[in-house]
Amino acid sequence: MKYSCLLIFLLVCSLFTNSLAQTDSLGIPNQELPSQSLTDYNLLPHPTGVEFQSEIGDGQVEIQINGEPVSLLFKKGKAVYATESSPKGGLLLLQDNSSTYRLFHLSEKKDGQKRLRHIPMWLSIIPPLIAIVLALVFKEVITSLFIGIWAGAFIAGGMRIGSLYYFLISILEVVEKYILKALNDSGHLSIIIFSLLIGGMVALISRNGGMAGVVRAFSKYARSPRSAQFITWLLGVAIFFDDYANTLIVGNTMRSVTDKFKVSREKLAYIVDSTAAPVAAVAFITTWIGAELGYISDGVSQIQAQTGTDIGMTAYAIFISSLKYSFYPVLTLAFILMLIYTKRDFGPMYKAEIRARTTGKVAATQSDTEEKDLEDLSPIEGAPHKWYNAVIPVALVIFMTLFGLIDTGLSASYTEIVDAGININGQSWGAIWAALSELPDVQGSFFMKLGKLIGNADSYVALLWASLSGVIAALLLTLGAKIMKLAESISTLITGFKAMLPAIIILTLAWSLASTTEELYTATYLTSTLQDSVNPYAMPAIIFVLSALISFSTGSSWSTMAILYPIAIPTTWAICTTQGLDADISLELLLNVIAVTLAASVLGDHCSPISDTTILSSLASDCNHIDHVRTQLPYAIVVGSVSLVMGTLSTILGGGWLISSILLLIGLALLFGLVLRLGKKIE
Repeated sequence: MKYSCLLIFLLVCSLFTNSLAQTDSLGIPNQELPSQSLTDYNLLPHPTGVEFQSEIGDGQVEIQINGEPVSLLFKKGKAVYATESSPKGGLLLLQDNSSTYRLFHLSEKKDGQKRLRHIPMWLSIIPPLIAIVLALVFKEVITSLFIGIWAGAFIAGGMRIGSLYYFLISILEVVEKYILKALNDSGHLSIIIFSLLIGGMVALISRNGGMAGVVRAFSKYARSPRSAQFITWLLGVAIFFDDYANTLIVGNTMRSVTDKFKVSREKLAYIVDSTAAPVAAVAFITTWIGAELGYISDGVSQIQAQTGTDIGMTAYAIFISSLKYSFYPVLTLAFILMLIYTKRDFGPMYKAEIRARTTGKVAATQSDTEEKDLEDLSPIEGAPHKWYNAVIPVALVIFMTLFGLIDTGLSASYTEIVDAGININGQSWGAIWAALSELPDVQGSFFMKLGKLIGNADSYVALLWASLSGVIAALLLTLGAKIMKLAESISTLITGFKAMLPAIIILTLAWSLASTTEELYTATYLTSTLQDSVNPYAMPAIIFVLSALISFSTGSSWSTMAILYPIAIPTTWAICTTQGLDADISLELLLNVIAVTLAASVLGDHCSPISDTTILSSLASDCNHIDHVRTQLPYAIVVGSVSLVMGTLSTILGGGWLISSILLLIGLALLFGLVLRLGKKIE
């Protein structure tokens, strides 16, 4: 929203200054020349920046440079855009009136001359592509990510092949620029600290016998590989409020149980990963809801600004209405149950399960870079196997996460209520909750109030509170029962921190790679390449594929939503309006596009080896990361393909809850048939 406001402000300022007949970038008075369109031009270096050359003649032209509107005054087919440059240089993304993007690198030579190099936009997909392909081929993700980041730094640096100095600089920038940028993000640091604390807590409750007690307690219910997998799935669905907390809690809690029944680590990682994000994406009250509603609200605001059309629904109501088209998350959760119920698997997962059942080797051979400390954290001699030594810290993590979401959500809501000029009787939780009903986008509904509350919450703060509380509880229980002394407990805690380091390194590198794709406008390239559609009924399918590709390339569902929602929502509505579709059909298509943007971003996230949740799932399950990606990929693609077909057919057949429900049943039947057809039974 802030970027939209900035663009509008700059455009207004530009029009205002033009009306005052100020000078252009060359210092020539504006003579109110006619406004023209720029679609064909050459760009050359200029002593003060860059020079545009076109057959446009004389006239005023509005273009976008690095996402900001710029007014150029052409005289005799030439215009200069003044900008500073440096020896390292920087990128210029130009968008002309035909919405065509061109990327350039502008730098300064030793003699003071400008150097301008055109960077083909398709090169922006090279860094993530290199990282993904190398990781899958060589099964070593750290080196693959590093090479991918270096490729991005080399391209962003202007591809100076002939200069050994800048070639070496691009390697050094991997650490100096991109890794440092990834670590200089409060959200990223919160995830790192949260992961470290959870790792320390798991180490403590393993050594004090708590995890062994959990295994003994669950063994009453988990009496076979199938029931162990079902309990894992059930916990994954139950901890619906946050995908990070879900992944780390369920993976670490159930690993000992599934190991006992010879369930492969790959299967455990798949269940953990494929319940965390899908349930967090579609549940009414999660840490995702604030971001989702914000993106939807911005997109709908653009429709109203551009066309004057009022959808007549709040962002939360739009989200709820769009859930009928969220086939992928629902089908994924059901697909896991089908595999568990039929005791069938196929592809690489079948081989992993056969290995685990026949040899007892639950994990494939790990790479040399992976730590095995968590596997060695058996209970110390004489430790009581009491389940509550593990359950209390884990339960406290869950409780404190919810408490943190409510507390930070109410604090932020209080500020919003006061800013809206609404009278509130005090700052108590009850007073703030009651005043929420008076906000214009809440309208008194309980679920709308709850959605607003969680949407305003700071999930990172909640997770930090929760993980620290879990560590303190585990430490007090261990010391209180005199299971370990303080020095030994702290040593165990540090061992837990160490066990998390490989995943944290991968996470940091993945975030660094994402910053290179952001700098090279990878998502912009993919969006501009695939978004042009004439048939409005094809929009859900196009957005589904586009969202999956962006999420796969960037490794982030959230960034995909942030990029696509502001584009997909107004574009879909504009296409429907241009085609003269009925308002009800247009609304259903819009809801479908909103749903598939979210759903397909989760699909791409599941398939990507550079995804943070995929990395955390491997970590929590103590599974080789590439083995997890390799075994999960076929399942995600199968469910994604069925979801794509069902989502496309839903609006073609008229849309609505009835049509979507029928198609959901057909999708479930189709997936069940595929499991029976492709899957092989594992006794």
